[in-house]
Amino acid sequence: MGRARKGVAPVRDVLANGAVVTVAETRAIPAVAISAVVQAGSVFDPDGLPGLAHFVSRTMDRGTRTRDADAIALDLDSRGVSLSVAINRHVLSLTCQCLTDDFEPTLALVADLLVHASHPDDHVVKRRSEIVTAIQQDEDNPATMANEGLLRLLYPGHPYGRRPRGSVGDVEAMTPDMIRRFHRDHVTPGGCSLVVVGDVQAPAAVAAASRALSSWVAAPPVAPRLPAVVEARERQRLIVPVPGTPQADIAYGFTTILRSDPTYYACWVMEVILGRYALGGRLGDRIREREGLAYYVFSGLDANVVPGPLAIRAGVNAANVERAVAAIDEELTRFAADGPTEQEVEDTKRYLIGSLPRTLETNAKIAHFLQTAEFFGLGLDYDQRMADHLRGVTREDVHEAARRWLDPSRAAVVIAGACEA
Repeated sequence: MGRARKGVAPVRDVLANGAVVTVAETRAIPAVAISAVVQAGSVFDPDGLPGLAHFVSRTMDRGTRTRDADAIALDLDSRGVSLSVAINRHVLSLTCQCLTDDFEPTLALVADLLVHASHPDDHVVKRRSEIVTAIQQDEDNPATMANEGLLRLLYPGHPYGRRPRGSVGDVEAMTPDMIRRFHRDHVTPGGCSLVVVGDVQAPAAVAAASRALSSWVAAPPVAPRLPAVVEARERQRLIVPVPGTPQADIAYGFTTILRSDPTYYACWVMEVILGRYALGGRLGDRIREREGLAYYVFSGLDANVVPGPLAIRAGVNAANVERAVAAIDEELTRFAADGPTEQEVEDTKRYLIGSLPRTLETNAKIAHFLQTAEFFGLGLDYDQRMADHLRGVTREDVHEAARRWLDPSRAAVVIAGACEA
């Protein structure tokens, strides 16, 4: 059993079935956050059926071998617990918070859903219609269509480039047996990370997890098939008309780095200077504040287990699309040529270091932080080391990252909404 010495100071143990359990004790309130993550995200969708993992997540809490949906809802409501099931590229997660006195029965319910979710036929039918409606709403949303178009350009033939919900046709082809098979194959103890944060004693919480998950025995988790990401060598552009909307949304970006890349912290500082610090960084200052070209503009870096995207997003009047794209080009070119100022780097590092306590201010936020640390192998004491990583970033480090990644000649640019193909 491993323990970090300062800060959050979590305890980590690996159960006999391979499930990882991490516990952090907090005593501020008599409550506990429970986060169960399994490696069953959208990258595991079978070829030809994008959206299957998402469908699994939508029926996960609809019944088990011994409880129907009404019994699950009654159990949660009687304890004042709200259960959330979510999915991203790599993981499916179940999260909730409960009073300390309700910890073990709530954990038992979460374990029942992980191990014995039945995905009943009638709820598959009901959820299918809801998913189809959500897909149709996505197709009317220029921001969503711009983002999906950007990922298609950046990740051709790669799971990162697929629509996370799939298409209407994909969803209509999914059967209850497909959903149950996906759960059986991918929701496994060897791919599970359970985090418990709150008013509990760590040894007792680990023992409770062991009891709750003791019947869970399955084959080792299936590794996702992730082809190599090919970095673009030329500029790409895609127009996605969305009838009936007066606005155009721009998604502009590149594939960049792995989360494990030593230059991650320099790239993080670079991206925040570019499009997030204060009122939206350099992009926000120029494109929205000074030139008034955009309703919003921001950037985001998603370094991951494959080279993740650096994306710039903007919502503009259709008449301003080309001027906004040209302004992004110019700001990136200037940043790559001149680099940041010393003041920008120091202000951004202070901002990011100062933001760390906010990422750990509640049990639920601590649980999310620990799940991220577990997924990327950052260590039990990452909350103590992250600030030092940031302090070590220099102006030249950030300038080198900008020279390496901010090249408009190889950008992917997608415009969705009020535009012509």
